[in-house]
Amino acid sequence: MTEKINVKKLSYAPLSPETLADFEQLFGSNGACGGCWCMNWLIGKKKFNEGKGNTNRNRMRRLVRSGKEPGLLAYYDSEPIGWIAAAPRQEYDYLRRSRVLKQVDDQPVWSVSCLFIRKDCREQGVSVQLLKAVKKFVKERGGNLVEGYPYEPSQKLPGAFVWTGLSSAYLKAGYKEAARFSESRPIYRARV
Repeated sequence: MTEKINVKKLSYAPLSPETLADFEQLFGSNGACGGCWCMNWLIGKKKFNEGKGNTNRNRMRRLVRSGKEPGLLAYYDSEPIGWIAAAPRQEYDYLRRSRVLKQVDDQPVWSVSCLFIRKDCREQGVSVQLLKAVKKFVKERGGNLVEGYPYEPSQKLPGAFVWTGLSSAYLKAGYKEAARFSESRPIYRARV
């Protein structure tokens, strides 16, 4: 795609058995980044590393076919161009052990663990729109609060290294900083 995206024309669909092929098309043969298939935070580092590639892909397939909807796809002209992973915080093994991204309070919260935008569609506002759309996604599933864990890098980084998003996108999408346990990793929240 060489044209600039009109973000007002984006459409969204949950990851489900019906959209699984679109998710796999978006992530490509490498599983987005190094065979992740968006399993890193769900299953823990050891299992994730042992399963890089097809094992993690098959784990995601099983998860989706079990009835879970682990996130939302963004489409432009019927093409999948973006992904945002979101689930109740307690489903993410990684967050249970993180001191930098530790639980802010005892409120039930949904967590955004990943934003992936197709390379030719980056830096056009797709992340901001996905962060807005995920609020509706969470609300429709009974959630009241969504939080994310963006980066605030000291220098420009390639997209693959900022897979939880940037603070600027969260701010533009209406999120507010809720806590900061690390200089470069704030926690942002939005009521839905």
